[in-house]
Order: sequence, then C-alpha cells, then structure tokens
Amino acid sequence: MIAEVTPMKKLILAALVLSLAPGAFAQLYKYTDKDGKTVYSDTPPASVDSKQIKVQTGPAPAPAAAPAKSAADKTADKGSKEARDTSKKAEDEAKRKADNAERCANARENLRVAESGRRQTRLNAKGEVEYLDDQEIEANKAARRADVERACKES
Repeated sequence: MIAEVTPMKKLILAALVLSLAPGAFAQLYKYTDKDGKTVYSDTPPASVDSKQIKVQTGPAPAPAAAPAKSAADKTADKGSKEARDTSKKAEDEAKRKADNAERCANARENLRVAESGRRQTRLNAKGEVEYLDDQEIEANKAARRADVERACKES
C-alpha cells in the first residue's frame, strides 16, 4: 500500500529541504577591493582575484583551553580531593566489614548444618552420591569450626 502524501507532510518535507539547503551550498569569497579593504561576499567578483573560503556548517568548534588555576583554586581542589579520598576509604571499609560479616554468617550456617545430625553426603569422582562415615563427619565438623574461627575473627 502506498502512503498518502498529505498537505502537512508536504509542508514538513519542504521545510526540512529548505533548512538543509543553505548549509549544503553555502560558499564564501574573500577579496580585497580597490580601496584596500577586505570584503567577504557570497558571490565572487568578476574583476578581482578572490579566494574561496570553506564555511563550517557543523557544530561550533570547542572553546579554548581553560585558563590556569589560581593558588586558591588549587588549594580548594586539593581539599575536595582529600574529602573524596576520605569518603572512598570509609566506603571501602564499610564494604569490607559487610563482606566479613556475610562470610562469618555463611561459615556459621555451614557449621550448623554439619552439626545438625543429618546424614552427610558428597559426590564421588563419577558424580555419584556417597554417605560420609563417622570419621569423615567429625573431620567435616572440625573443618567447619576452623572456617568459623577464620571468618568470624575481627580483622
């Protein structure tokens, strides 16, 4: 099905074409007139040698580099950097403490399961379930207790 071109669509298309046309075909000429003045024009003069100038139709160029900072600005920047560093250290310490608390909670839960009296199993090399004997269960409990000591001590 062919879309119908309404008068509104024609108007929008015409406006779009007209807005793009000047930028696409813009040319600028620079020359010096008989009085020695520099003249810029969109049409080249017939009797004078002129130079065509390329006009940038894209975005404006980036501004020049920022001026050098004063001593007061540098001091203020140093203070804000120190504040950011202090804040980052506090955040890192809080994250470390939260990680340690989670590790301790996991170790305590593993010990609770090992001491629960339920039958304990493991997978052998073939992927089959094997039940632990009494000696292996005691070794597992000892390992879980050591995990709790390591994970829950204050560091």
